[in-house]
Amino acid sequence: MTPVTIEVEATDGAARVGRAVTARGSFPVPAFMPVGTRGSVRTLSAEDLDALAPPVVLANAYHLMLRPGADVVRDLGGLRRFTGWDGHSLTDSGGYQIFSLAPKVDDDGATFRSTYDGSQHHLTPEGAVAVQADLGADISMVLDVCPALPAPDRLVREAAERTARWADRGRAAFLAGQDERLAGGLGQAQFGIVQGGTDVDLRARSARWTTDVGFDGYAIGGLSVGEPRAEMLPALAAAIALLPADRPRYLMGVGDPAGLVEAIALGVDMFDCVLPTRLARHGTLLTDAGRLNLRNARHARDPGPIDEACWCPTCARWSRGYLRHLLAVGEPSAARLLTLHNVSWLLRLVDRTRDAIRAGTLDRWRAEVLAIWG
Repeated sequence: MTPVTIEVEATDGAARVGRAVTARGSFPVPAFMPVGTRGSVRTLSAEDLDALAPPVVLANAYHLMLRPGADVVRDLGGLRRFTGWDGHSLTDSGGYQIFSLAPKVDDDGATFRSTYDGSQHHLTPEGAVAVQADLGADISMVLDVCPALPAPDRLVREAAERTARWADRGRAAFLAGQDERLAGGLGQAQFGIVQGGTDVDLRARSARWTTDVGFDGYAIGGLSVGEPRAEMLPALAAAIALLPADRPRYLMGVGDPAGLVEAIALGVDMFDCVLPTRLARHGTLLTDAGRLNLRNARHARDPGPIDEACWCPTCARWSRGYLRHLLAVGEPSAARLLTLHNVSWLLRLVDRTRDAIRAGTLDRWRAEVLAIWG
């Protein structure tokens, strides 16, 4: 067994700060994980990640199993050697991406077509375990059924029930291959996933089903997929209330500042989202004053940094005017420099949230964040 445990250093209400301890080290929580979908955080190099020092980087099993192929990643040394990033990594099972393609789903698994070449593939809970073992991340995710919201109650219930059945199979396959992974030097952990849409009772039932299986950590999926935050937070709280306190709680796909701080206040430890990288590529920047559209003409002669309080390499060296020029002329370096800032800013937001928990001032900090981002 390779559980990921939580060492709590301080709490403020339901929020907690500390470290997640894995088979090969630890990382601070709460933690934001930048998304490196295809084995790379868009526009950033492994050296950039070394400078930013994110606690974990996420890679997507769906994309990597299609290109270059999980077996190729395995033969090239697993994600750590393949990507050149030596920090902690987590692989999403690909359920969210697969179900965005309207696959054919039955109790055995999901049949879908590749977004790259249209070829047909079939993924089962056991297959998702095998793919992620080849990829070699520190943390792998069980295959789940993730319906888009809003959705009919019947579909949300069926998705949660099928996720529970798949959880049993995925966990059994993972435990059956544990000795082989350990012999190969991979102390991989596996997280289960809670589904249930915004139905509070169904979320609680799904949490019980998932914890009854027994995983090394627990994720809450299928939220922040179109529903209002006022509906997301009660469903999230219902799931968290039934998850083990000594294991990580991971809210999948959330990275907006308001949603992130609200979820931390409810007791979430881990997050991932493409938001900072996607916004950067379109010239939208995260700052202490809110979103900043760098394409706006008023920044053309601005000699100041993106954010006076930011410590990132971009803000330390280049002006808004110069960065806007790079963006306007389509210079590829613009995407990298703006992504460096956005990822840095969001990592620092989590740092400041951890500081507020330690100081017992989370309510005040949460109010400040919501006043700008809520």
